[in-house]
Amino acid sequence: MITAGDFRNGVTFDMDGQVFQIIEFQHVKPGKGAAFVRTKIRNVISGAVVEKTFNPTDKFPTAFIERREMQYLYADGDLYNFMDNETFETIPIERSKLGDAFKFVKENMNVKVLSYKGVIFGIEAPNFVELEVVETEPGVRGDTATNVTKPAKLETGAEIRVPIFINEGEMIRIDTRTGEYMERA
Repeated sequence: MITAGDFRNGVTFDMDGQVFQIIEFQHVKPGKGAAFVRTKIRNVISGAVVEKTFNPTDKFPTAFIERREMQYLYADGDLYNFMDNETFETIPIERSKLGDAFKFVKENMNVKVLSYKGVIFGIEAPNFVELEVVETEPGVRGDTATNVTKPAKLETGAEIRVPIFINEGEMIRIDTRTGEYMERA
């Protein structure tokens, strides 16, 4: 059992016979009245996203989600092919089920494929990945008075903000949970 006060991003729980995963949560303590938890949750099976508020003491059974280590092989149109590292079976997954963190995954990278009762509903990218910057503007010398950032395109096609001293061809480490630059690799 999990209480609404213990909600975190990625937690899965069973509510009214449906399995939900928390996308966003916020603990709210208004000046008047009782505290509550405002969430954005996704139905694991249908993919529908709903905003809902909970009392922090509400209890829900935890849903068991199977996480299997798989290797991303290649994209074929709207299908992305993954290989199970244990059985070497290739499994195609639709783009709509991959999530935001997939833009930081490159070919031959290992990810965790999430499924509930055999139905695949998403992937978990590694928390940190190292990618090459393929396109960015050159930094202007002397423009370092504050934390200045500029847009950069990575080898996977994702675009993020990087510090001004990062140049094309450099390897950088990215936090896939937030999509932010961490450091040079």
